[in-house]
Amino acid sequence: MSESVRVRAPGKVNLYLGVGELQPNGYHELATAFQALSLYEDVTATAARDFQITVEGDVDVSGVPLDETNLAMQAALAIADAGQLYGDGVHLHIRKGVPVAGGMGGGSADAAATLVACDALWGTELGPARLHAIAASLGADVPFALHGGAAVGTGRGDELSAALTKGRFDWVLVTRPDGLSTAAVYRGLDELRTRHRADLPIVPVRPRVDVEILHALRSGDPRRLAEALQNDLQAAALSAKPALAETIEDGLHAGALAGIVSGSGPTIALLCEDADDAASVAATLTADDHTAIVAHGPVAGARIIS
Repeated sequence: MSESVRVRAPGKVNLYLGVGELQPNGYHELATAFQALSLYEDVTATAARDFQITVEGDVDVSGVPLDETNLAMQAALAIADAGQLYGDGVHLHIRKGVPVAGGMGGGSADAAATLVACDALWGTELGPARLHAIAASLGADVPFALHGGAAVGTGRGDELSAALTKGRFDWVLVTRPDGLSTAAVYRGLDELRTRHRADLPIVPVRPRVDVEILHALRSGDPRRLAEALQNDLQAAALSAKPALAETIEDGLHAGALAGIVSGSGPTIALLCEDADDAASVAATLTADDHTAIVAHGPVAGARIIS
């Protein structure tokens, strides 16, 4: 048993997000294609008498909860329960590099990193399948942060199958200080679909990822991927925050191949031709008073680094 374990896990971008028809239980089935990005959360788990969290970061962390509403705390408690470690505690120190409440899975990355860190700290040796099951119980994006790379997710997004991918894709992420409520964005999508149902194709209960996304990933061609990007939540996010559409336009004018709302927003993900173009787009947007971050993918999932 170690005294301290540090684990790094990545944020993500949804290359494709298909949202199924609203079901009677109030949920939607999803079909998504994830790519893990080089924006990271570092979680250091240290043996302690109780459970506690501290947070710092390169991004604004003022809205990060420090109690059991934090997914990382829930992950630590889940590992303790699975290992029947009722007398053990942990101090989780989180260093955040993924924008908070930006639709990029930072909280899910914290949870995935905590699962790996606490499993190693306490020597529970739960194994990949058990860790995946616990990750899925915590949230739809947590299993992907655990595995990283590129993957297709179905169900709630937590039933994963790896997606073959070639080469590297370069992104510019444009963040905003004001967030968007995920629940409100989903409600907005349902309202838009109800209002325009006569003009829209039938929405399936179980959507499927467009095969062109998978072809684009296998080809390693950013232009092909740019043409295939899709997010069913984007219309609702743009309706709630029209300035996001202007951000996408600014990114395209600066030289990006395509722009998309990341998850439920409000972060905008701009796909670029290569690393040099991403640096140029970020510089142009920064000069125009946007907050722009350069990243690339795919990268590995949660892993022990010390």
